[in-house]
Amino acid sequence: MSLLRRCKFLCVTLSFALLPLWAAAQQERPDYSKLFDKSEVMIAARDGVKLHTEIYSPKNASEPLPIIFERTPYGLSDDEKGYSRILYRYAEMIPEGYIFVFQDTRGRYGSEGKFVMQRPVRDPNCRTKAPCIDEGTDTYDTIDWVVKNVPKNNGRVGLLGISYGGWLTVMGMLEPHPALKAVSEQASPADMFLGDDFHHNGAFRLSYGFEYSTMMETDKTNFSFQFDRFDTYEWYLQLGALSNANKKYIHGTLPTWNDFVAHPNYDTFWKQQAMPFILTRPKVPNLNVAGWWDQEDFYGPMKIYEIQEKEDTDHLNYLVAGPWNHGGWARGAGNSLGLIPFGSDTALYFRQKIEAPWFAYWLKNKGSLPLKEALLFQTGSDTWTKFDSWPPRDAKMQNLYFREDGKLSFDAPSSGSDQAFDSYLSDPGHPVPYRHRPIDMTYPEDHPGSWYTWLVQDQRFVDNRPDVLSWQTEELKEDVTLAGQVTAKLFASTTGSDADWIVKLIDVYPEKYPEKWQLSGYELMIADEVFRGRFRNSFEKPEPIQPGVVTPFNVDLHTANHVFKKGHRIMVQVQSTWFPIIDRNPQKFVPNIFEALESDYQKATQRIYRSKRFPSSVEISVLPNAASSGN
Repeated sequence: MSLLRRCKFLCVTLSFALLPLWAAAQQERPDYSKLFDKSEVMIAARDGVKLHTEIYSPKNASEPLPIIFERTPYGLSDDEKGYSRILYRYAEMIPEGYIFVFQDTRGRYGSEGKFVMQRPVRDPNCRTKAPCIDEGTDTYDTIDWVVKNVPKNNGRVGLLGISYGGWLTVMGMLEPHPALKAVSEQASPADMFLGDDFHHNGAFRLSYGFEYSTMMETDKTNFSFQFDRFDTYEWYLQLGALSNANKKYIHGTLPTWNDFVAHPNYDTFWKQQAMPFILTRPKVPNLNVAGWWDQEDFYGPMKIYEIQEKEDTDHLNYLVAGPWNHGGWARGAGNSLGLIPFGSDTALYFRQKIEAPWFAYWLKNKGSLPLKEALLFQTGSDTWTKFDSWPPRDAKMQNLYFREDGKLSFDAPSSGSDQAFDSYLSDPGHPVPYRHRPIDMTYPEDHPGSWYTWLVQDQRFVDNRPDVLSWQTEELKEDVTLAGQVTAKLFASTTGSDADWIVKLIDVYPEKYPEKWQLSGYELMIADEVFRGRFRNSFEKPEPIQPGVVTPFNVDLHTANHVFKKGHRIMVQVQSTWFPIIDRNPQKFVPNIFEALESDYQKATQRIYRSKRFPSSVEISVLPNAASSGN
């Protein structure tokens, strides 16, 4: 089977790249040809470019119906009868009665024009002869056409999508068409330099950035780079300096990779597509959706919710977060992720009890809103919890301090030498893998791969490495409920002039865990992040780190909603490499790491201080009492 046919058979738009429907492929699917009349049209945008669009109208509809609209750069993935597999994602909404409209974005698959990765929002003051366009205008023009031309629609449209589709949803709600009555931004990136797919705090997401840009920009359809070995950890390590990617493979042919090289800092290029610079007050009801273990875009939906919440005077901004990986709420039951059980069908619950009622309320005047503000699954206790704000206002900040002998404590160091520290040698030639090896490609053709569940993998696989430091509490005497912000506050030094700091907050299960023996002693990441040290003062203007000088670094680990249960332990791990999801920092300051030479990569000794004067810690938001539970 060819790669293209394989992609069309296995993939739908459930991620910022492709999410294989491994379980779905083995389930019986309804024959949608018996439920819908399908039509295909080329809808002209305002500049004349025609966009390939499929319309699915329910047979024998007895009343005008609203429209559910989704746009995708990944192809409409028609099944053997020519019906888009995207319909599978709406199994819980189809019985309610909707007209479904799916569209290839500009320059992809059946649509005309040129594809631009995250096309910038057009200048509203542009005065060129040709119409100014962006993804928002393509969305507006399509909605305008379908409400005027699709029979038996009620003039109301709901827009949604996941990952790139979530980002397209945000673009569509910036200047919404009057018929757009509800949207659901799901796992949209918010800032490609600070926290989503391509960078985290300025640290480049190497394997994702390389594999995604080659997939999207090699052809008009999805392309898979052909690695010559299964363990891509080896492949990327043998690649050597980051500059070799262009020299050996890309040769300047990929626009996105060229942008990585040309924009190594947080300049106008990144800001023009970042949500803090383009989002305004909410104009359409928006259901933001996030997964606690989203391996691609957790930062995005939480940041979008946060930004819009500041100006949400009309109460149009809502949040749902659950125990899912990227797009995990849109498929399957969601009763587990990897080895971690959740005690209920969380994804099915979302689709049936939250998403479907959400659109029925806004598009059909049916029922009531399924949430008042924020509905978040609380991991650890495995319950749905309601909040009237997120983060919750009554949470109190507490610090978990790094102490001697690998101890972690809520008590700060009160005495001892200012020079109390733990240290390790960080070697770019022997980086710490970010998940269990072998590390297969991000989007494998012929197997599910561990990319989809790496954030819940047992962290004991790095316990014996000398370049990973760990501190942990004693067994907890009572539950600790984390609800809100997590921030690592490190005091560190390096013998180099640049360094990465990776911090992981971990729930350590009891050594005897009769509920599921495979989880005995398990080390489950609850929050994690990387910070590139050169950006400690400014993401716009990087600076070298002064070797040997104790320097503060604040690492935003974002938010979590988790109960560390009595009998568990809390652990923090710190390391300086996370390969190949994060490129190797040369540990010598260079102006542009994308242009670093082999000779720039050097070993460095890293120290993490834990004294009264330099009290390294992780600050967490702790609730005095659990939030109200509710299904």
